[in-house]
Amino acid sequence: FQASTESSSGTSSQVLSVPGYPPFELGKSRFDQSVFSGRLRHFFNVIDPRTLLVNDSGLQRSVQLLEAFKSGTVPPGTTTRDLWEAQKVKDAILHPDTGKKIYRPFRMSGFVPYGTPIVVGLLLPTAALFWQWLNQSHNAAVNYANRNASKETPVSRFLTGYVGAVSAAVSIAVGLTVVIRKANTLPPATKMLIQKFVPLPAVSTASTLNVLLMRNSELSEGIEVFDENRQVVGTSKVAAKRAIFDTAKTRAILPVPLLLIPPLVMTFLEKRSFLRRFPRLHLPVHALVVTAAFGGALPVAIALFPQISAIAPKDLEPELQATVAPGCKELYYNKGL
Repeated sequence: FQASTESSSGTSSQVLSVPGYPPFELGKSRFDQSVFSGRLRHFFNVIDPRTLLVNDSGLQRSVQLLEAFKSGTVPPGTTTRDLWEAQKVKDAILHPDTGKKIYRPFRMSGFVPYGTPIVVGLLLPTAALFWQWLNQSHNAAVNYANRNASKETPVSRFLTGYVGAVSAAVSIAVGLTVVIRKANTLPPATKMLIQKFVPLPAVSTASTLNVLLMRNSELSEGIEVFDENRQVVGTSKVAAKRAIFDTAKTRAILPVPLLLIPPLVMTFLEKRSFLRRFPRLHLPVHALVVTAAFGGALPVAIALFPQISAIAPKDLEPELQATVAPGCKELYYNKGL
């Protein structure tokens, strides 16, 4: 360890440096958010399921340590690792706009643990309607819990998005399944292979619509934009449009590896003698493959765009441009996840 002086908001305190952990910056990421690799490492941190095990007292300790850093009164022996871990815990549990706790199943760190059984169900040939409904219900709750909440969203908007997304997913899934079943000219093996990929267009389309419908109130009301000191400059519909469409792109891309890789891997494994000898292991192996694909695909998809995204003042509404301080080149907004 080496002693170093960290500062925030004009205060400073002695914090011990730890190899591998950069000097702590309150409210910033430990990794470079200007490049994809940095965002990928950041979001692997964000989805770390171990934060689901942190109880209320652990969260309180993390918040208190960050407040102590802000006021320059951190306890002796505090390290940069302690501070980055405290911020990781806080960011995983509390919404950045409201400061309220997000329920475990709807946190990004809970997306894989709680979502994997649903994805496994989507790949099964039975009960397609049920799994589509459950998947879009979970997605709707995650989108709502991780939205930009600088402006309050009416419950009626949530219900509209929920009904729209579920209806789209179920309609597409049922329609494609019926078409395939009526395609009698296809060989049975080909029909079975195509059926494995039926969930892909349904889930990808519905997941995109889910975001657009769940957060459509932001388009009419706008979201807050702020400067590098987190001082709110105003409310922008232009920033809201970028935030929603960037998030929608990640939702469109996310199902692709989830619903392509497992069927391909399972088709390969089903031809091996191992699963033929132990057919009861089919579902556990399937679940393991899906979990691995899910855990790898999620951070890649959400790392396409930084959560705290930048926008040039000249791209904002004219009335907002007039309020920006001279020389300011970038403003920021919370894209949501």
